[in-house]
Amino acid sequence: MKETCETPQRPQTIKEALRSAWLWKPLSGVIVGAVLGFLYYRFVGCSSGSCAITGNPYMSSLFGAAMGYYVANGSCSRC
Repeated sequence: MKETCETPQRPQTIKEALRSAWLWKPLSGVIVGAVLGFLYYRFVGCSSGSCAITGNPYMSSLFGAAMGYYVANGSCSRC
């Protein structure tokens, strides 16, 4: 049996968007993910520089931001 979730309505004005979780939830996921991605590069990353993601701070931060967005907006987090 599949559980259905109601998705929040998209805000109509900028003022409503700035006050709603519709904007802040994914944005906070991206920011936290990017910071964690950079910290992973800084403390664990590839020492030789040949690793595609962990050898470059920009790629590591971008990958972390994408993962943060995915975690914040995953289908399990809507219910």
